[in-house]
Amino acid sequence: MAENDTNRTSRRAVLRAAGTAGAAALAAACAGPAGTRGAAGQPSASTPRPPTGSGTPSCALAVEAGAGPYYLDLDRVRSDITEGMGGVPFRLNLTVVRVSAGCRPLAAATVDVWHADPSGAYSTGKSTFLRGTQVTDDAGRCAFRTIVPGWYAGLAPHIHFKVHPDSRTETTSQLFFPEDLLLKVYARQPYARRPAPEHPNQRDSRYRAAGAAMTLAVSPDGDGYRAAYTVGIA
Repeated sequence: MAENDTNRTSRRAVLRAAGTAGAAALAAACAGPAGTRGAAGQPSASTPRPPTGSGTPSCALAVEAGAGPYYLDLDRVRSDITEGMGGVPFRLNLTVVRVSAGCRPLAAATVDVWHADPSGAYSTGKSTFLRGTQVTDDAGRCAFRTIVPGWYAGLAPHIHFKVHPDSRTETTSQLFFPEDLLLKVYARQPYARRPAPEHPNQRDSRYRAAGAAMTLAVSPDGDGYRAAYTVGIA
């Protein structure tokens, strides 16, 4: 899907078409530089490819969590959500499956992600950095290009996500990072402009409750990192 807001298929249009023949067409319409699949059903050249051997669960319900005060329904369908924001590059590959249907991959679902910048701030008002939406392909997959989030307010650093399998239901949760990786990242610029917590994860009760299930298996990727995660919904 092109990232120009004046020429894009909206998330709402995809949801209206979900479950019909139009869903596949709309998912294909999101192909291109920011899409997850090409018109012929092949990954586009610019699409991050899921790493192999990610170690993420293949069929488990995601631990749900609140969206917090920073969710914005911006309807911006795009894969690259950085908007030029500096930080350590991070590629997030998600696969959405329906656990109640034998872990069947869920096509034409929309996935919103959003998170803080290296200073711990979220985009608000008219700003839209580090926010975006993708549509899952026939294998339930979508991908985002972003950066490793910064820390803030005594909480474990995280990436929020919201899955809309249709126009009536949603699943909301967040993904965490291994603490040793965070300490490496926070020693780099621009994160190092402020001292990082000694234990960025363990101070957060939400991480202690859900971290075992919702922490990403991260691997190096060029000058940054990448991870894949399977999101199980009911």
